[in-house]
This record gives sequence, C-alpha cells and structure tokens, in this order.
Amino acid sequence: MKNLKLIYALLTIAVFSLSSCNDVLDVEARDAFAEDLIYNDPEQLERLVYTVYNSTESWGVNKRQWWGRRFNLEVGSYEAIFNFKLLDQFRLRAGMTPGTVGMLNGKWDNYWDYVRLANEFLDKVDDSAAMEKDPETVTLLKAEMRFLRANIYSKLIRFYGGVPILENALGLDDDFALTRNSYEECVDFIVSELNDVATVLPETRPGGEFGRATKLAALAVKSRTLLYAASKLHDPAFAPSNDPLYVYTKPNKWQDAADAAKAIIDIVGARDLIAVANAKEYQNLFLSPNNDILFARPYSALYYDFGTDTNSLPDQTFSPSGYSGWALAAPTHNFALQFNMADGTTTNDAGFDPNNPNDGREMRYYADLNYNGAEFRGRKVQYFLSEDVTANPHGLDSPEGLGNKQHSSKTGYNIRKFQDESVGTLNEEGMIDGLTGISPERPYILYRLAEVYLNYAEAQYHLGNEGVATTYLNKVSSRALQPAITATGNDLLESIKRERRIELCFEGHNFFDERRWMNEDHLGFDVKGLQWTKATDGTETSQEVTVVERPWLTQHYYLPLPASEVEKAPTMSQNFGY
Repeated sequence: MKNLKLIYALLTIAVFSLSSCNDVLDVEARDAFAEDLIYNDPEQLERLVYTVYNSTESWGVNKRQWWGRRFNLEVGSYEAIFNFKLLDQFRLRAGMTPGTVGMLNGKWDNYWDYVRLANEFLDKVDDSAAMEKDPETVTLLKAEMRFLRANIYSKLIRFYGGVPILENALGLDDDFALTRNSYEECVDFIVSELNDVATVLPETRPGGEFGRATKLAALAVKSRTLLYAASKLHDPAFAPSNDPLYVYTKPNKWQDAADAAKAIIDIVGARDLIAVANAKEYQNLFLSPNNDILFARPYSALYYDFGTDTNSLPDQTFSPSGYSGWALAAPTHNFALQFNMADGTTTNDAGFDPNNPNDGREMRYYADLNYNGAEFRGRKVQYFLSEDVTANPHGLDSPEGLGNKQHSSKTGYNIRKFQDESVGTLNEEGMIDGLTGISPERPYILYRLAEVYLNYAEAQYHLGNEGVATTYLNKVSSRALQPAITATGNDLLESIKRERRIELCFEGHNFFDERRWMNEDHLGFDVKGLQWTKATDGTETSQEVTVVERPWLTQHYYLPLPASEVEKAPTMSQNFGY
C-alpha cells in the first residue's frame, strides 16, 4: 500500500464534492484527473479504488448532514435514543415518508454514487494500459473494487429490500427505466461477487495495509448477508410483505449461512478470541488494530473521518455533558438491563438489585456504558440532581451541571465504548480540555471474528445443532468472563440474541437485528431511563421513568425509496406502506 492513510485524507474531499450531486448519475467530477492518465497508471487506479473505500462509512450515519456525522444507527435502535432535545432524527416517531427519513436522507444517493464509480472502473479496467503494465496489481485492485461494490449492495438491501442490480455504468443512450431486482437475486449477486473475489484477495494484509480488503473480509460480508437472508424477516411465512422484493425462499438457507461462517472459522482455526482480564482490556480492543478484526475503516491522526472535523469522533460526541461532551446518543435503560450480572444471571433474577443497578454487573457493562458513579476520565460520572444544593451541589453531568445542559443524558447513561480516555485532560472545573484530540490508531470496526462466531451459532441453532451453537456462543460469552451458557431450546436462541446485543452493541447491528428477528417489542417501546437524586445525607437513588414513547410502524422494516427516484423512474416500485 502506498500511504493509504494520507490518500484517504485527500480523496475524502474529492468524494464528498462528488456526493453533493443530487443526481446519482452526475459523477463526472473525477474526470478532472484526466481519465486517460488514470487508466494508464496503476498508481492512479489505486487512488480511484481508495475513493470508493469511503463507502465503508464510519461513526457518522450520514456525512451529508451536520448532525449525521456525529452519531450512528444506535439512536434508532433498541440501544439508544438521540439525546439532544430528544430530536426524532430518523422520524421513527413522526413516521418516515418518501420525502424524508430524517438523518437517513441521502443514503440511497450516496450508495449509488459509489456503485456508479465502481462500475465505471470495472467497465474500463480490463482494457486499460495499466492492466497491460501491471496485471497482477491491477487484477487485485479490480477484486477490491468488486468487494466494495458487493459490500455496498449488502447495505442497500438491508435498508431497502431488493434494488436494481447494475453491473455496468449507465451511459446517455441507456434505458433509465430501471426496475428492482428481487431480494433473492440481490443476495445471489452479492454472494457470487464475493465468492469470485475471495479467490483473488490475499487472506491477510501486512500492518501497513490495515483497512484494505482481504479474503476474510469478503467472506465476512458473505456471512452477514446470508445470515440476514435466512432470518425471519425474509421468510415468506412471516415477511410483512410477501413480495419478491423482500423474501428469500431457498430451502438450504440456514445451511448456507452456517457454511459461510464456517469458511472463516476454518481459516482461523476456530481459535479463541483475544483474551481480556477486565473491562479496561476489553475496552482497549476497540482502540487499535488487532487480529480479531476482519475488516475496518482505518483511522489515525493523518486523516479525519469527515474533512478536518474532529467533532465527529466519539470522544467529543459520546462523552457526558459535564466533560465537555455532547452526549448525542443516550443508551436506554431497557437496553442496559440486557447486560447480565457477573455470575451470568439476568436482571430479571433475584441477584439484581434495582436500587443498586450498577453493582455486580458483567464486565462489558463497565466497558461499554457510562452510568451514574462510573469512574471516567479522572472523576465519577454525576447524573444526579440534588435535593438540597446547600448540602450537595447538583451533579456535574446533570441538567444543572457543567457544559451545555441540553446535552445532559435523558436516560442516565452515555456510551463509553470506542472512547480513548487518553485523549483530553481533566481541568480544575471538572471538564475535559482536548476531547477533539486524535487517537493514533483507533479504527471503525466493520466486521470482526466475534460476529462470525455468533453468526455460526445462530445458523447452527436453526439447523438443530444446539451443541455446536453453544460452543461458538460460549467462545464469545466466555471471553467476556461470563460463565458457560448451558441453555437449550428457545432459551438458547434468546441467549444468542442477547449475546449479539451486548457483544456487538453500538456497532450498527441492532438496528437490523431486531428487524430481521421481527422483535417488535424492541422496535416500538417506551424508552426508559433512570433519574438520579442525591439526598441531603449524600445517598444517591434512582427512579425509572419513561423518557419518550417510540411507536412501531410496519413499513419501518425498510426505508422508503426517495420520492425523487420514483418520480424519475416510475418503473421503480415504492416499498410497501409508503
């Protein structure tokens, strides 16, 4: 790799000037590089591929929106809400429409911008002078581009169901009356592409090429795609709309999903996940490259996630308000109760004391969440309001505390996961100076081995192989210092789902997991929080409250296609319910 990190910095500017175009076909801005020169030079082709690596995204759900650069899908999932003024950023309460899906506006255009770039490259690369000069290098670049396009398609069908399969860039003389392919056809296309490129891509990359596509990355995208396809949401017997745009009918779907995960497991030798001794070591797994990561967006001081806007980083955007943070995502108390006790019992069991909800919890609770009393960045988190300010002041992170008080947590929680606590310095006032500092190696993890083990466990459960499912479930749960899971039947399936919620939290999974499981109790629900009070004697107590009600509308299993797209191409059918 020739300085991928620096090139990422330069090309971020180029790709976002491209992405500002309203028409997904209007992507000729890159021609300023002189197309003949690009396709003559393998190095220039490599830079073009790096541009499309921006399609992998990062902590921000939508880089076209100021707010959207600073939070992700967690605020529309069971995990969390958007905290600032409780704004309905995804219109889950107001109702999505083809005219607006809130901060998800532009997703459709953005993904197709990158598909178009990939297709233009793939149309021309085989006959290029660069291919003649260095066929080995350019063939690998071609495989990377096909991988990136397949990954984009995998995301498109999660949001929209079946979409048009475009393997070539449209020209002026082409028919723009596009129709949507079936969901099953899209899955087949994605899997076929990934199968092909997996034979070309290297199994691993040297450290200097962290973030480039590998065989393991391609197989991980395939594993997730097939697991989702096999799920209840796409089963014709349960799908909210039994239409080819949404259903998957293959009889061997769970075996295919299991086989896809097993291909990765065989390569890595079914090894254990990286061991940790405590919450701090677990938290550190998300701050630098490691062998459990199969594919990630690299990130360093050499380039930023969005231009030069360091305020899109989790240290600033996730920290509680009293630390100079914006606390944009507030985990729900509903979700916090999914974390077990240290002994493996649940918060529904007698060992959980609702009056002391932070005591005796599993290790990941302390690694992933900030809660009242958590030791964080040099002091305790203080969400409480004081009964008597002459006896005790209000908490520093409360609505009467430090910082922008509108950012104080409405649920009594903030996200700790992904934060590099070496960034920033506690000042005398109790706030943090320097939260916009750059963590030197922190990646945005897209696919990792723990997910593959959980994919395999879920697929094997549905195949009736509970022993195998339990083995791989425990590879994840035991690494988190939980006792061995011995559940069977439906209890085992619920254990697999709980483990996905906790192990993969805030990584963009839950928004889709609850949908594919069709778990509507976790899609429409009363968002609960804890209100903390400090008594005159210094005792801190909490009360469970309803923060906001989130309804569930069946059409929200998918986003609507933008109204402008359906108007331009009436042959593109709109998603059901819109």
